[in-house]
Amino acid sequence: MNATDLPDLTGIKLLVLDVDGVMTDGRIMLAPNGDEIKAFHVRDGAGMKYWKRAGGKLAVITGRGSPAVLKRAEELDVDFVRLNAKDKLPALNDAMAEMDLGPEQVAVVGDDLTDVPMARICGFSAAVADAAVELKEVASYTTSLPGGAGCVREVIELILKAAGKWPEILKRYFPDNEEADQ
Repeated sequence: MNATDLPDLTGIKLLVLDVDGVMTDGRIMLAPNGDEIKAFHVRDGAGMKYWKRAGGKLAVITGRGSPAVLKRAEELDVDFVRLNAKDKLPALNDAMAEMDLGPEQVAVVGDDLTDVPMARICGFSAAVADAAVELKEVASYTTSLPGGAGCVREVIELILKAAGKWPEILKRYFPDNEEADQ
């Protein structure tokens, strides 16, 4: 599905992100002491800040555990974090219950088979460009960018623009520019 065939995105309140393969490129680097090292794209982080500024909630649900994920989630004011979620649907249900939201108010971004159950129930789902074919088949949208390369920002801009919230984000950077109002 492309951007012109999207469902109504105005009611999306919660953005749920996988980590490995979405917020990162999916590679796992281990330091000699066993610590896991992750690289996060700065534009994804900026997009997450814009999402929060526009009133959205953020959740991170990942099948692995890592102090790096907790640190990044803290930096970006993520509202709900669930590590080591081998079955992600119960974690998603917990996040929705905690925030009093229904599945139609949730967007999810994933890359692999473990994300399929979430993608199937949410109001909007995105598969990253290099996602598993099976996820792409059920997702509402496939990003042009692969995991770890700005795909989160792509999805955030897509939703904020569709919901008419992007001009408000731009006003901060272009306060005297009429183009920000378009």
